[in-house]
Amino acid sequence: MMEGKTTEFKREYVEDIKYTAVAFANTDGGKIYIGINDDGSVQGVGDTDAVMLRVTNMIRDTIRPDVTMFTECGVETIDGRSVVVLTVQRGTARPYYLVGKGIRPEGVYLRQGASSVPASETAILNMIKETSGDCYEDARSLNQQLTFRKAEDYFARHELPFGESQKRTLGIIGEDGMYTNLGLLLSDECVHTIKLAVFEGSKKTTFRDRRELGGSLLEQLEDAYAYIDQFNRTRAEFAGLDRIDKRDYPPEAVREALLNAITHRDYSFSGSTLISIFDDRIEFVTIGGLVRGLTFDDIMLGVSALRNKKLANVFYRLRLIEAYGTGILRINECYADSEVKPLFEVTDNAFKITLPNRNFTGERKETTSAVPARTKGKAQRQDIILRLAKKQGAVTRKDVEAALQVSQSSAILILREMVDKGLLVKVGAGKQLKYCAAE
Repeated sequence: MMEGKTTEFKREYVEDIKYTAVAFANTDGGKIYIGINDDGSVQGVGDTDAVMLRVTNMIRDTIRPDVTMFTECGVETIDGRSVVVLTVQRGTARPYYLVGKGIRPEGVYLRQGASSVPASETAILNMIKETSGDCYEDARSLNQQLTFRKAEDYFARHELPFGESQKRTLGIIGEDGMYTNLGLLLSDECVHTIKLAVFEGSKKTTFRDRRELGGSLLEQLEDAYAYIDQFNRTRAEFAGLDRIDKRDYPPEAVREALLNAITHRDYSFSGSTLISIFDDRIEFVTIGGLVRGLTFDDIMLGVSALRNKKLANVFYRLRLIEAYGTGILRINECYADSEVKPLFEVTDNAFKITLPNRNFTGERKETTSAVPARTKGKAQRQDIILRLAKKQGAVTRKDVEAALQVSQSSAILILREMVDKGLLVKVGAGKQLKYCAAE
């Protein structure tokens, strides 16, 4: 007998056996003989029951996903001596990895000749693709240490359960019991981001402000809308004695464009979603062109083929989207009475929505006195809240909404920034949450 791609000898039980077991499960299977020296001579095992127990415990406790159904541990007599034999078949949920190491080269091993070696990142991704298919949402997440604080809060606010059974139903947990990429997108550890930038004038020459948003897609959605809302000014017009307030951008159109950018982007690419705010327009650029089989004319008619079906289903359950394929129609309806119309552009790998500023006249505008707090800069807004907190002893989110005349999401974003800067301190939680001026 000789060691090879499917055969490994161990003189006695050692913890390193787990590396070989993982490698066999990820490659073509094999057998590990415990009680045989490297040169093939048989030494035997004294207490076979104890060794078998340690082997089976090791398989159960240190390898993920569960590979026990592809293993068998038994005793064989070779040259008159008892040898423990661990048989490992090639698994169907590859890549298998070591607990604590994760789906990374230091945790995933392959068999090369008579050695077990770390798998390359390319090999790991290929195994995921082979076992999960081409659908990004369904593929196993490389990161299995995920938390869902934001998602749990979001589901709780909508009075929807979010336990393990719901995660399996939604596709956050796959059939193998592992987190999927959909789980990664909704988790606090989501690696994809949204980059927002505000420019002076109508060209990308001078930055006024910029921001990169991370975390769960649900958190990015809230924060991006709140950020845009800060720059969505209100203009007042008068029809006789009646005052008519008109936002630069219809809030419904902004909402739909943002949801479209998040729901339909291709997350198999690592680039960020880009949102650019100019004096005369807002541009939403999403990675990923049209889904195969659709044309530009199709989507303008409201025809929809979802790239991320399960993500869209989550958003539907949370009542963020009401029906599939209506986003672009809604955006156009918002501008039905406007001279300027939204612009939709498609390339092979990107989709761009441009919302024109309905109040733009060729010169940079200032908001009318109807909403004076909205025209103030970030520092001025924070100073207003800080003085109010000192005067009252504390402020709530509703105090901020009233003082600055901003939306709930904008108030949350402003308070969060002030806490991060150390200007305010959180006191209490839930409905009793207040913000006090830092000492």
